[in-house]
Amino acid sequence: MNIIIYTLIIIVGIYFLLKLFNKVFLGNRAKNSNFYLFLLLIFFALIMAVGGKFIFSLPLTLASLAFLKLKGMSIFQLISLFRLLQTLKASGRFSFKQNNKFSNSSMISLAEAYKILNLDINKNVSKEDVQKAYLKIQKKIHPDISPETARLSAIVNEAREIILKNIS
Repeated sequence: MNIIIYTLIIIVGIYFLLKLFNKVFLGNRAKNSNFYLFLLLIFFALIMAVGGKFIFSLPLTLASLAFLKLKGMSIFQLISLFRLLQTLKASGRFSFKQNNKFSNSSMISLAEAYKILNLDINKNVSKEDVQKAYLKIQKKIHPDISPETARLSAIVNEAREIILKNIS
């Protein structure tokens, strides 16, 4: 909510500055200058809206760089962890709120399970391949290492179970 208020304050301030600039330098020569001023402010608001998405991701980027240094992860492991989080976020099953509406039922599709474990659905994978992929991810996100990742770990467990049921 504060960002909306700050954006409105900035846009109104820029509007008055540009209107003052309009009066001082252009005078009566530009009849449509207010219209162009309005279009410029709309363009500026759109730029701020698009930039706002990146501003919110900046703390996450800085946290991931600290995670990279702290855990000794390679950049490729960090990218695969990011892809895992994006897949879970896109599926709508991953949030930081502790709602257990998905805990008892299997809501992950087979394709999503393969994406979560970074496996190719077109290849014929064995139980050992699934177990290796599962262990590789669980080493980084196990709840004993970081208690905040308990839900993420449960989703990875569920993905492994779905793939193993499909294989056998």
